Amino acid sequence: MTKTRNTFRSTDEQRWQAVLDRRPPADDGFVYAVETTGVFCLPGCASRRPNRSNVRFFETAEDAKSAGFRPCRRCRPDRKGTDLATAAVTRACRRLEQEDVEPTLPELAAEAGYSPAHFQKLFKSCIGLSPKQYAKGIRAKRMGAALLEGSTVTDALYESGYGAASRAYEAATDTLGMTPSRYRSGANGETIRFATATSALGPVIVAGTRRGVCAVEFGESRNELLRLIQARFPGAVLQSAGKAFESWLSALLTFIETPQAGLDLPLDIQGTAFQQRVWNALLKIPAGETMTYSELARRLGMPRGARAVASAIAANRIALAVPCHRVIRKDGDLADYRWGVARKRDLLAREKAART
Repeated sequence: MTKTRNTFRSTDEQRWQAVLDRRPPADDGFVYAVETTGVFCLPGCASRRPNRSNVRFFETAEDAKSAGFRPCRRCRPDRKGTDLATAAVTRACRRLEQEDVEPTLPELAAEAGYSPAHFQKLFKSCIGLSPKQYAKGIRAKRMGAALLEGSTVTDALYESGYGAASRAYEAATDTLGMTPSRYRSGANGETIRFATATSALGPVIVAGTRRGVCAVEFGESRNELLRLIQARFPGAVLQSAGKAFESWLSALLTFIETPQAGLDLPLDIQGTAFQQRVWNALLKIPAGETMTYSELARRLGMPRGARAVASAIAANRIALAVPCHRVIRKDGDLADYRWGVARKRDLLAREKAART
């Protein structure tokens, strides 16, 4: 393996301070090793701080290994794809998720050891959103959780960090798909229409609002599928669908049997801004083709964001119409699938056969 040397090198005093602060210096990808344990770590590692007299610094993980040290199992400094920038972004995400008062971009950048402009670029390359956009999604999630736990709408708004009710209602419409008061009551008053059928992949349900399809689920029985929809929107009124939904269900069944026919349904995609961005990118993958998580992340302009992309894909509740089944691991493994790997394998085989 070719060693990549740093173009910038901090002094040992600066590196030790970075270890104490758990903050890597900008552009210095060093590791530190502890002689008493025989382990080497990234400077941002959350492990117990060692005594300075027992610490040695190395420019690369390979240098530390050559000196007889083994990698830390917590921060994994030798793992392929692990770097200081990714670790810094991860720490920033944890702060945005855990702190009641949203930290500013300069604060996050200073903690990471970068300029605000450079850190914003790094953050977007990993997550696909700016820190501000990420924090907006976190607030919306907090609000939804507080509403479901029984908080009043007003309490939920301010507990979630919103300074103004107008911003909260705007975020709720995009993220929850309805007003906060309606979400708190389990979509009370919302009409969810549905249609079910037995497909080549097993029982399937298509459910939607007046805006479009909000769920396509596979299961083992019609009753199980109805319970899934009812549990998701406990206060909604479920109605057997009319002709419009029958046509959507028919299009879905036709697509399963003949993927070359394509599938174009009106969608009511409910999720965070980042999730919606990933799901919309899935719609551009042609039937019969697959893409890896890392390839999709690069297409979204976030080359470090494969894990974030995978999390968004796992949250998709609209099977087939949002074709998350077309994303696979780099080694060709099909990875997980909400509706079962066997269904995913069957779908890909059908689409490949139709394409050829």
